[in-house]
Amino acid sequence: MIDIEDQLTLDERSSIDFILTLRKRWSDTVYPALAEEYAATGPAADTVEAATGRLRELSLYPWYSHLERVQQKMLWKTVGEAVVNRAGELRGQLDGVQGAPRGRLELDPGVELPGWYTDYDIHIQPGGFHSDDLSAYVYELGARIVMLRDNDGYKFHRLFTETALPEVPRATRVLDIGCGFGKSTRPLTERYPGAEVIGIDFAAPGLRLAHAEAEADGAAITYRQGDGRASGVEDASCDVVTGTMVLHEMPAEAVRETVVEAARLLKPGGTMSFLEFSPTGDPFRDATIHEHAERNNEPFFRDLFATDLVGVCARAGLTGAHWTPFDERRAGRSPEGWGERREWHFPWAVLTATKPEN
Repeated sequence: MIDIEDQLTLDERSSIDFILTLRKRWSDTVYPALAEEYAATGPAADTVEAATGRLRELSLYPWYSHLERVQQKMLWKTVGEAVVNRAGELRGQLDGVQGAPRGRLELDPGVELPGWYTDYDIHIQPGGFHSDDLSAYVYELGARIVMLRDNDGYKFHRLFTETALPEVPRATRVLDIGCGFGKSTRPLTERYPGAEVIGIDFAAPGLRLAHAEAEADGAAITYRQGDGRASGVEDASCDVVTGTMVLHEMPAEAVRETVVEAARLLKPGGTMSFLEFSPTGDPFRDATIHEHAERNNEPFFRDLFATDLVGVCARAGLTGAHWTPFDERRAGRSPEGWGERREWHFPWAVLTATKPEN
């Protein structure tokens, strides 16, 4: 498989490096300065709403918010042009999977994409992730910069599978909801080498790229186009049902339906585990997360934060539901919390629940 970064021109690489550096300085320099200005305005606010009001009155806030939005738009323009410049070759490799397939690609042209999925250019990516085969390449390359190059080699997702998912030596089936271009699915084959691994997603472009890359690496994965709320997989057939960074992109009702579907799929004793975001309890910090979501075209962040997912799990018949902070830098699942961090970062957390044995 072609890695676009191996083919970048000097100008393209310089542009990407500039955006990466800009993003880092926004996180580790501009955000701490904003936090210091906020702290100097008086006692901490008691609510996210109050913190948001004070945040928007800070002198640094227009620069902080504008820089966040503009760098994201610069990112998609730059990586989009790099992909379009290689369009023919990139499209061709999706159709040219070599050798006997180890896994399967199951596309469904009749799948109905809900309005909440198609009505927004999520992450401000023009056309979203579902519109064209090239959109999958754009998102894959862009995601490396979004994660500040800290997820190269699937490091982030490996931390999740290694620290947050249970050991199930005899697992027979694992399902990944919202698998995208496969970054979350691939590490599952290493964690559960004897299991059938299934990734499900709305977006055919992402699934085509995921399948081609898995085949190139010899990974046997079934990629299926469909709705994670109604996967079509048999009842009580999965040892683990998981997903990363997907629930916050759904309205509240769709989140509840996804949890109910996960409960249906799990074997007795099976585990559901979603890597997501969780309120931190710090009104200022949580206000910046809400503001980020609005600037990043992610309208359902507030739905996720306002939903009692522990209660949703209980009503779906799952037990022991709980959230655990997740440190994406090196520790992974971190019961002791996120720790002190000056830079802006996502409040990653893992939602885990189990299906009773009886």
